[in-house]
Amino acid sequence: MTYTRQKITVFFFLLCLIGFAGSAALVSADKLNRFDKTVIDYVQGWESPGLTAFMKFISGMGTGLPIVLIMLFMAFILYRAYDNRKELILFIVASAGSALLNLALKSVFQRERPNLHRIAEATGYSFPSGHSMAAFSLYALLVILLWEPIRSVKGRILVSALGGFMILATGISRIYLGVHYPSDVCAGYLASGCWLAALLWLFYYSRLFRAKRV
Repeated sequence: MTYTRQKITVFFFLLCLIGFAGSAALVSADKLNRFDKTVIDYVQGWESPGLTAFMKFISGMGTGLPIVLIMLFMAFILYRAYDNRKELILFIVASAGSALLNLALKSVFQRERPNLHRIAEATGYSFPSGHSMAAFSLYALLVILLWEPIRSVKGRILVSALGGFMILATGISRIYLGVHYPSDVCAGYLASGCWLAALLWLFYYSRLFRAKRV
């Protein structure tokens, strides 16, 4: 099973790497402007006071004190769910590394944020979306790590649905609020996918190595 997971993570890594490289090349060549504007116009066409409040809430959960509290809570869940704590270390490294990777990528591409219809304010560069990277690393890894401890099918479906919702909602909220291009969000997911796949490959490799030694 561990060997199969290794192969899946390698395939997923290559898929995300190709996707990110392609999107980065298109953004650098200004080839996604029409796509970005079309999606922004569509998403911001939903604008209403209630939805704006909800989107600001979702977006706010991806930064500052809220994201720290969410991470601590999830770390506690993993601490209680596993005995050897290696999954907890993986979770911490994935979350911290995703933030550092985002800063590095933004400093390389230095894309300015959209200024079409700004509902909220944000500073720094735009590509790739830091909120999207953080959400993908956080919630996707949590679903993966909780898959084994949760035995019931309903429980697994619920955790997967919640994780998927938070990932998508975070990305959409950044587009809705006018602080990111859709291509920023997609690239954020792909960059985090690469990072997560690389870490999981190392994690599964260490499991396989330990099993062979035993």
